[in-house]
Amino acid sequence: MELSVILPLIVIAIFILSSAIKILQEYERGVIFRLGRLAGVRGPGLVLIIPLIDRLVKVSLRIITMDIPPQDVITKDNVSVKINAVVYFRVVDPAKSVISVENFIYATSQLAQTTLRSVCGEVELDEILAHRERINMKIQTILDKMTEPWGIKISAVEVKHIDLPQEMQRAMARQAEAERERRAKITLAEAEFQAARRLKEAADTLAQNPITIQLRFLQTVTELATEKTATLVLPVPIELFRFLSQDRKIKIEEEKTEAEKTEKTETKIPEEKEEQK
Repeated sequence: MELSVILPLIVIAIFILSSAIKILQEYERGVIFRLGRLAGVRGPGLVLIIPLIDRLVKVSLRIITMDIPPQDVITKDNVSVKINAVVYFRVVDPAKSVISVENFIYATSQLAQTTLRSVCGEVELDEILAHRERINMKIQTILDKMTEPWGIKISAVEVKHIDLPQEMQRAMARQAEAERERRAKITLAEAEFQAARRLKEAADTLAQNPITIQLRFLQTVTELATEKTATLVLPVPIELFRFLSQDRKIKIEEEKTEAEKTEKTETKIPEEKEEQK
């Protein structure tokens, strides 16, 4: 009879002890409610509570990675895009995360979606593509400020993917191609300008002494002679013809002066003979 009474008491005592003893991990904290009122935060390790009076709510302090689904956003320059992102946050105040909001993960997710749409809708598409870090910081600042009363800290926000319409992708591809063609033309024009300047300097150097043109011509002939071809084309510079024409003019002028001298001498001889008579 005594055993039949003691055995239920032992079972009840074991049940009470098991419900009174709670073990929390290092990354967990326990929010205790005593008769519906907040009694404090316990953990980690072994935590004792009063059965049927206290209620323990476990809260994880690890960083939570939450994916924001793609959001349809109309940018400031009226471009419709789809943007998704990822949010990293953690609980810094377990009591506020349990008391202030019913489900802090769901609430943070909905707040992140609306903030992503509002922030990306205030800027142009080029700014979203070129200054993504600035958009991330702005979204993080807004979320951190709004989730602070919930005991949540936003660690980082990263925009993952921006889905552009096919028409916009083709337009951007044409724009990039036109920009590259413009740069190529500018580079080619700059190269032509530098080459023309160098050629002018070389021409000025060759013009200082006409014999250098002939030397350059002979050097070109030597280079062409090394090629094993049946036909040999010799480019003759125009300056060489000018040089030859100048020599011819000089010879003609010399012949004219000599002819004038001979005529003068011939006219002087009869005059001297008449004077002697």
